Amino acid sequence: MLDNDAFVFDCVCHVFNFDMRNAYGKPGQMFINHLYAFHQVLTPPGERVLGPEEFLREWSIDEIARMVFEESGTDMIVAQPLPLTDLFYDGLSQWEKCAAMAQKYPDRAIFWGSVNPLEGRKALDLMERQVKEYGAKAFKLYNVRYDYGEPFPWRMDDPRVAYPVFEKALELGITTIGVHKGVPLGPQPIEHTQAWDMDGAAANFPDINFVIFHVGLPFIDEICWQLVRYPNLYASIAATLNFIVRAPRSFAENMGKLMFWGGEDKILYGGETPIWHPRWALDAFWKFELPEDLVTGYGYPQLTTQAKKKILGGNLARLMGMDVEKKVQELQR
Repeated sequence: MLDNDAFVFDCVCHVFNFDMRNAYGKPGQMFINHLYAFHQVLTPPGERVLGPEEFLREWSIDEIARMVFEESGTDMIVAQPLPLTDLFYDGLSQWEKCAAMAQKYPDRAIFWGSVNPLEGRKALDLMERQVKEYGAKAFKLYNVRYDYGEPFPWRMDDPRVAYPVFEKALELGITTIGVHKGVPLGPQPIEHTQAWDMDGAAANFPDINFVIFHVGLPFIDEICWQLVRYPNLYASIAATLNFIVRAPRSFAENMGKLMFWGGEDKILYGGETPIWHPRWALDAFWKFELPEDLVTGYGYPQLTTQAKKKILGGNLARLMGMDVEKKVQELQR
């Protein structure tokens, strides 16, 4: 643990298959190469940048577990799939592998399901299977789909595509749904990663807590105006966090905005293992403070110890209905 009572609950761990043979063609290969570029650019000096032969391969459940549980201060993770089965043979982070990771490490990993809402009844049936047979605690969605490599987007406020998925989630007792926003990868048109559709989703489904992943970068200002208006919208700093060493001022400005508009109760930590090793970003975040000129000049709340503890694990634990004190005692046995 980072501190005697700092509970770290990582909302984003993918069991990635970066083997280029997993991609159907050039769009999928572009997607993988963009993630590898993120690894190269944002891994800070002093940390090892993996070569292509080390990174561009199929990662195993146990490798991910070692990085988060043994080599960093992480207590729990979300094993999170990606449903990009129109770009990759296994979706890039196969849901069955993520479910297997939660089964192998039941005290330290939980499984979020993932489906393609464009598949209609097939998606709803898969949701039921993932919850009832594999114990999915939430769902992660991806708005930009592909048809033979061409972008085919759908919206979170679409009554025909999205709303049946939300209704099914509530029927299954699921009240948390995450969605990839911003951070366009591969051949995604950037407009399809914007978050205009979150207003309708949040307003029409107040009983669902929606997590906007990557804080919608580069659309963070729009996201902040949504966070302040809808109590059921949350922001994950997955990937955003990894600017903390290479671009600390940029990270500080983004965190300041999130703290001002959303508040410390609506921000969730995400490590994005294995794109980056989680240790260095966690250590940097625990020591990080907003520059004084941002606090006094913009009125941004400082990143206090209390705020960091909420962001690193307390907020996600609350969304998952988990008692942190009991969980910490359980892990210490």
